[in-house]
Amino acid sequence: MIEVYIGLGSNLQQPKQQIKQARLAIAKQKNIKEAGFSSLYTSPPMGSQDQPDYVNAVMKIVTSLSAIKLLRVLQSIEHQQGRVRKAEQWSARTLDLDLLLYGDQQIEHPDLIVPHVGLTERAFVLYPLQEITQTDLHIPSKGMLKHLLAQCPLKGLEKVV
Repeated sequence: MIEVYIGLGSNLQQPKQQIKQARLAIAKQKNIKEAGFSSLYTSPPMGSQDQPDYVNAVMKIVTSLSAIKLLRVLQSIEHQQGRVRKAEQWSARTLDLDLLLYGDQQIEHPDLIVPHVGLTERAFVLYPLQEITQTDLHIPSKGMLKHLLAQCPLKGLEKVV
C-alpha cells in the first residue's frame, strides 16, 4: 500500500457537492482507503477571472493501485461528474482531480507527472495538504512542505466555515 495525496477542485454545478461526491466516489473504489481529508477552501480561479471561485480540498488515501491505474480511476470519476476537457487551460469545470503525490516517487509519464507540476505554487493545494499531514511532509525534488508554505502567499484562499 502506498500513501497518496489527491487535489480536488470544482467551480461549477454546486462545487461543494461536487467535492463531496468525488470524495465518496474515490473512497468506495476497490483497493483505495481514505486516510484523511482537509477542510474545504475557496480560492479565485487561475487563468480567466470571468468564472466562479473554486472550492478545493486535499484527500489522503492509501492504495495498491499503480499511479497510472489510479489516474484512470480519477479521470473516470471526473467524467462521471460531468467534466468536459477543453483545450483552454484553467477553464471552469465541474470537477478536477489531480494526483499530487504518490508516496515519495517522482513520475514522468506522458499522461502523468508527480509531484504535480504546479503543487509548489498553489496555495489551494499547499494549505489543505499541510492541514492533513501528521508530520512535516517532504515533497520529492521540491523540499519540505513548511518551507514551500513560507514562500506561498494565501492569494485569496479562505477556509470554508
